[in-house]
Amino acid sequence: MNAADTAAALAAHAEDVCRRYLPNGRRQGRYWCAGDVRGAQGRSLFVRLEPPGPVGKWQDAALGVHGDLLDLIRLATGSRSLREALAEARRFLAQPLAPASSHPDTYDRTEAARNLWDRCGPVEGSHAHAYLKARRIHRCRFPALRSHPCLPFRHDSGRWSRFPALVAAVTGEDAELCGIHRSWLDPVHPVLAPVTRPRKALGRIHGLAVRFGEPAAASTLLVGEGIETVLSLVTVLPDGALRTTVPSGTFAAAALSAGSLGAFAPPSHITRLIVAQDRDEAGERASRRLQLRCTRLGIGCAVLIPARNDFNDDLRAFGPGPLAHRLAPLVSRRATSNRCSLAARSRVN
Repeated sequence: MNAADTAAALAAHAEDVCRRYLPNGRRQGRYWCAGDVRGAQGRSLFVRLEPPGPVGKWQDAALGVHGDLLDLIRLATGSRSLREALAEARRFLAQPLAPASSHPDTYDRTEAARNLWDRCGPVEGSHAHAYLKARRIHRCRFPALRSHPCLPFRHDSGRWSRFPALVAAVTGEDAELCGIHRSWLDPVHPVLAPVTRPRKALGRIHGLAVRFGEPAAASTLLVGEGIETVLSLVTVLPDGALRTTVPSGTFAAAALSAGSLGAFAPPSHITRLIVAQDRDEAGERASRRLQLRCTRLGIGCAVLIPARNDFNDDLRAFGPGPLAHRLAPLVSRRATSNRCSLAARSRVN
């Protein structure tokens, strides 16, 4: 059995491979998600478990590396050569494995996301609105945000509960809904629900975003990871930079994770990108990868770095006035070149 045959055999048991070599990851829709090829916790590494697309192919969005399951085994085990990786893969395949399913999963997660979106109501006056206001976010009346009064939540144990939720539409450049992002909330207090993973996605998310504003008329895009991070900037920036009621030259998007931010493709009509980076290693890798993409596309790029972990932390710590005062000159400053510079980074301290 050569390398190609071995990779194909591994793909027939893709989830078993992931459970063995990426034990700290978890299945999310059609993908197995982990932090990296060493099996750390996180969501930067995506392994495709089901079609469409080739099963077994993976990509680490934070590092920009990819491959098949044989490559994953080689990296995960630290094999020094292809021969060692093949030997490890053959040992794995020689073990008793569950038969590959002959009945493909017919559950359409994108359609399920659209159905759930249709059952959600407006944010204004909801518990989701109270949650955003408690985080000092006051500009949140966007078509991309809705609320649900009692959305079912499945715990890791399999038990079900219901919580109010903030639900966001995830779209591509064509504005077609590809997935949703759900944030379950405590039913009494305006905070996230007291569960292990209060935020979950449904449908296609990777490389897409929750979009705020008037993208059709925009020449500048402000993009960050979390919904609260981006809405914090939308709340504090002056109306000349971002508007919520009148179309302007700037709009905003939340990519929902560092991995998805690193894989984000700026819309074709954008001439300037402002990246709101989270202040951690994954956020820095993602922003640098996005800056490189801007360089290749000839898009001007600037990076904003918060004083704390993200800009919602800054908003709550410093208040909207001081944060807006410090951000306004950075956002309004025009790039001198269409090519981004990795050294030209603006830190908000």
